[in-house]
Amino acid sequence: MLPHWPAETVAILATVGGGPHAIPVSASWRAGETQILLGLAERRGSLQRLRAQPQVAVALLAAQLAVTAHGRASVLDAPLVPGVAAVLIEVESLTDHMRPTFAIHSGVQWGWTDDEAAGRDREVRAALARLADDL
Repeated sequence: MLPHWPAETVAILATVGGGPHAIPVSASWRAGETQILLGLAERRGSLQRLRAQPQVAVALLAAQLAVTAHGRASVLDAPLVPGVAAVLIEVESLTDHMRPTFAIHSGVQWGWTDDEAAGRDREVRAALARLADDL
């Protein structure tokens, strides 16, 4: 079962098309016990890699959380918002990296320095929440 993570957590999406490729993602959403939704700009090369080879890994690091979700991604047909594609990841396995010998005190958190970008991020997150409710 997928854990919950703070909204501002940076997710790392790793794709395999053309070799391993990892990118930070600002908009990730837990859509259920085995589903993750991502919002990716349509200009991202990761979308082409996902369409060609849907195997992915998504790493999430936050306070007391270190997991990698492995699964298959699909780029949904309708744009999430203009210029942003919705990606649904069906999680097949989850690796919990936490151990009693260490603690993660905080994770990398996404913050916006531009008001327009911050507003856009809120719009994307709201659309991810609506989409998750529809799944």
